[in-house]
Amino acid sequence: MAVLHLSAPDPHQTLQVTPPAAGLALQGRLRIPGDKSISHRALMLGAIAEGETVIEGLLLGEDPRSTAQCFQQLGAKISDLNSERVVVQGIGLGNLQEPLDVLNAGNSGTTIRLMLGLLAAQPGKFFTVTGDDSLRSRPMSRVIKPLQSMGAQIWGRHQNSLAPLAVQGQALQPSHYTSPIASAQVKSCLLLAGLSIDGDTTVTEPALSRDHSERMLQAFGAKLTIDPEHHRVTIHGPAPLTGQTVVVPGDISSAAFWLVAASIVPGSELVIENVGINPTRTGVLEVLQQMGANISLENERLVTGEPVADLRVKASTLQGCTIGGAVIPRLIDEIPILAVAAAFAQGTTRIQDAAELRVKESDRLAVMASELGKLGAKITEFPDGLEIVGGQALVGADVDSFTDHRIAMSLAIAALGAKGTTRIHRAEAAAISYPEFVETLSHLCQA
Repeated sequence: MAVLHLSAPDPHQTLQVTPPAAGLALQGRLRIPGDKSISHRALMLGAIAEGETVIEGLLLGEDPRSTAQCFQQLGAKISDLNSERVVVQGIGLGNLQEPLDVLNAGNSGTTIRLMLGLLAAQPGKFFTVTGDDSLRSRPMSRVIKPLQSMGAQIWGRHQNSLAPLAVQGQALQPSHYTSPIASAQVKSCLLLAGLSIDGDTTVTEPALSRDHSERMLQAFGAKLTIDPEHHRVTIHGPAPLTGQTVVVPGDISSAAFWLVAASIVPGSELVIENVGINPTRTGVLEVLQQMGANISLENERLVTGEPVADLRVKASTLQGCTIGGAVIPRLIDEIPILAVAAAFAQGTTRIQDAAELRVKESDRLAVMASELGKLGAKITEFPDGLEIVGGQALVGADVDSFTDHRIAMSLAIAALGAKGTTRIHRAEAAAISYPEFVETLSHLCQA
């Protein structure tokens, strides 16, 4: 059973998870929230396009709400986010307005980093951008430096690397940027800046990162040249956009929690409907199947340019494996829940090449090592990853999400296989990407 407690006057919430009763498996069909990455991009491109954009299946989490609020301040008309159908009246490329107040991206790194590319390319306009405590500690130089090489004027704390940030819009210059990291946020930021540039903007990465921006930019009418062999993409600017209808598939990052949950709870079988299976995001499926998870894809189809399928998962015996190299950018957000899978697997799992996790909403390597360890997992932290010796008996304990949504949900799934009750403090963080997580968990545990 999963119960959410609110401790007044403290606004933080504690999620209390007790494993399902003996013999009670997770069964049924469920739908997950819309893909967060695609939701952000649909709102942004709709805001700068000409005409109307209709978004179906938008994620109603806190991060997309931050994006919507920022672009409303910049002049776009966006309908209330009280249903998954949202209508955006775009204002056209180059027509973002100077806001009357500071733009607040909340906890959303995607919002602030992608938006910087657009703001930097608005000549003669001034913007100030900030975020919550967590976001103000996350590195922004990875997008600021390449933007500055294109002529952008951006200032911030800690030698222009931390928010709050001030942006003086400029007419930017064409550029070919070779990124030292595979990052969809860096790539997308520069492509969005390139929309307004007279000439070509090219980004080359060391490995393939998620390509939602490329797919959606093309759907909105931008001209791109994509070279997947060399991990390179070029946008040919200027590239005005035209409003579209966007159908957002379910987020595979959210599906991952239920894939692991059904794998580790004996007798379970779940069908997760309408999940996006973009090849740049399916690393989690490949690794779980490598570990022995019983996952099959059904009803595969294309929905507005994105591949989608229903995922059927059955309980299975997992085996440890090594996770690293080129697959990491394709499952970077799923590593916390894969660490949970590893704790229930036979043998040892080594996660490596994942130092990027140290600069997410929390230091996810340190936090997962600490909090899974409190439950009894045998887990060792390394500079770029984790080593988990599976098969240890887990026991319920008090753990903390550190206000990180993926940590909160990963610990809740781990608690399903622990003996006794686990209390997850600051569990309200789950709403950032999955507002219905607790409700779904409670339903499955009581079914």
